[in-house]
Amino acid sequence: MNVPEFSLFSQPWVVFGPGRLHELPGLAARYGSRVLLVTGSGSLEKSGVLPDLFDEMRSCSLRHVHLTVSGEPGPDLVDRAVSRHAGSGIDVVVAIGGGSVLDAGKAISAMLLQGEPVETYIEGLDGYRPHDGRKVPFIAVPTTSGTGSEATNNAVISRTGPGGFKRSLRHPAFIPDIALIDPALMLSLPRRQTVASGMDAGTQLLEAYLSPAASPYTDALAWSGLEHFRSSFPASCGSGAGRIEVRSAMAYAALLSGMTLVNAGLGIVHGFASSIGGFIDIPHGTLCASLLASATRENIGQLRLRQGVAYLEKYARAGRLFSGIDTLDTESACDALVETLEEWQEQFAVERLGAFGLQQKDIDDIVNMTRSKNNPVELDDASMKTILMERL
Repeated sequence: MNVPEFSLFSQPWVVFGPGRLHELPGLAARYGSRVLLVTGSGSLEKSGVLPDLFDEMRSCSLRHVHLTVSGEPGPDLVDRAVSRHAGSGIDVVVAIGGGSVLDAGKAISAMLLQGEPVETYIEGLDGYRPHDGRKVPFIAVPTTSGTGSEATNNAVISRTGPGGFKRSLRHPAFIPDIALIDPALMLSLPRRQTVASGMDAGTQLLEAYLSPAASPYTDALAWSGLEHFRSSFPASCGSGAGRIEVRSAMAYAALLSGMTLVNAGLGIVHGFASSIGGFIDIPHGTLCASLLASATRENIGQLRLRQGVAYLEKYARAGRLFSGIDTLDTESACDALVETLEEWQEQFAVERLGAFGLQQKDIDDIVNMTRSKNNPVELDDASMKTILMERL
């Protein structure tokens, strides 16, 4: 059996399991005594998790500074945090929260040792320069099952409005030093966030599995992630939301989505996420949930026209998994995949892009800005417009 050439990024030290948050102070103490703790704007405090964590940190002789963030991190947030804490001897940055919180913590850890604004190093911006990789050690503790940021080498930074953008601060060194994943932190996640973050993980797994840059390694990880995602996602959005085994399976799927995306890249849905993010303020996972079915349909249609047999077989394998019907032929299985994704959109009331302010007049600009080198088929402007118009 021929194995194609491939390269792999390093992965974080993964600490996975319900109740393992209590190990965080000891892990942080490996790097020193002064911690910058980045969290969301209140859910952890309301849950009672933070007071206990603070007590455990004090018992480990850790001193901490607490920074709360809300929404997706912008350059101003990162620069303000760095300006405030750059000279205070931070030994380790710990971020506990959803993907935006983890990205904020990742970006802050990457910029504390630099003397310039974060926009200097954001890919694709005017005057962009590659980062040298120097950072303060970083520990990621996700509270949602979505972005996989606990295993990736980039932090997404965005600014919405005129001149807006949604791009990455990226370097291999930015992969978290430790990813501590405690599914118990996800038990109280509201349904809307569970749907959005879960569909982000599912989209990343499917796009990495179908990527031209995929390898046997990423395929194995992506498939394992897809199996756990399919078995747990609907339940996590409904009657199984309070079951730790369901949340654990989703947390595992999200972790693998991060590992696969960093090594195989992503497709057109995430290409749109980058360009649309500069136009409207929409949760990333919601955008993925809204576009995945239409993007999958268009990809399959174009692959059929171009006889992309290998990719169609992969879509079919996913279709059999998602539909639960092992006997479907390739064509029927591909159709079943799209049908399942559309059923989930209806079942979980996924909003259309127009609900967040996207207008038909924006479509041409978005298409012109969108790139996706790791999509399984090259899409022309007409195909991209079709995907967007279906979900406007």
